[in-house]
Amino acid sequence: MRGEFELIRKYFAPLASGEAGALGLTDDAALLSPPAGRDLVLTTDAMIEGVHFLPDQPPGLVARKLLRVNLSDLAAMGAVPQGYLVTAAWPEARDEAWVAGFAEGLGEDQAIFPVRLLGGDTTRTAGPVALSLTAVGTVPAGGGLRRSTARAGDLLFVSGTIGDSVLGLRVLRGELTALDDDDRAALVVRHRLPEPRLALGQALLDEGLATAAIDLSDGLVADIGHIAETSGVAACIEAAAIPLSAATGRAVAGDPGLREALFGGGEDYELAFAAAPGQGEAIAALAERLALPITRIGALEAGRGVTLVDESGAEVPLASAGWTHF
Repeated sequence: MRGEFELIRKYFAPLASGEAGALGLTDDAALLSPPAGRDLVLTTDAMIEGVHFLPDQPPGLVARKLLRVNLSDLAAMGAVPQGYLVTAAWPEARDEAWVAGFAEGLGEDQAIFPVRLLGGDTTRTAGPVALSLTAVGTVPAGGGLRRSTARAGDLLFVSGTIGDSVLGLRVLRGELTALDDDDRAALVVRHRLPEPRLALGQALLDEGLATAAIDLSDGLVADIGHIAETSGVAACIEAAAIPLSAATGRAVAGDPGLREALFGGGEDYELAFAAAPGQGEAIAALAERLALPITRIGALEAGRGVTLVDESGAEVPLASAGWTHF
């Protein structure tokens, strides 16, 4: 493999092209000035081989997911992306083709999302591949969607569909063999390439439609729980209202035991948000404008905790509310 600076010049400097603050990746740090009247939003996530992605996953898809999960954090605050920094540690045995594929994946998503590489670090490790990405965005000064500002009486909404990612991981592990090839492929794509809901987050903030928001990384019940806990309210989620894709619906129909995994599986990277009851029509209009399903799945009320209920109002017991690292 080439030396560190050769790798940076060949594979990563082109990703910073056109971003003046990146300084061509020739300095120790980048320079970034937020637009007037805007605050910076900073977020970072790490991905470890064998924990967050399988060892045989193509490096370009690893890179794209790493970028997208961070953009999803920006979406949850209604932020406009500005750029990102990436740190990558590769084992000595990892060949240069992996590095080239990783950089190519970042380039593919830079053509989709309005971001450029600002800087970062590359190093060697005795362990598995370890990656970290820090994304930078902006929101109006003093603004930004928060988790802690929901109110009792607000309704709960979620974008897109829930549970595809956790089932996609099961497909990659050789499970769900009863599904047809198209359904299996659709679930795998949802696991490997989440869609950060940037336009939705920005619209919720700009139009004042949401009182609180979060992206769904740890699992639907767990992440709604974060809103409830930090806002000092209780949440009631209606299991029957949770939107499922056609592929996930067929998987659950064939094996009802999968249903519980959808509520806490994590890595959906949809947005869940709270809104006042009077915002229903405006949210429906926004969903139509963005061509993105937005579904009401419950409500917030006085109290503490999260309850998942069935169609009769009875509580649905869960073995796990969601993913936790420790």
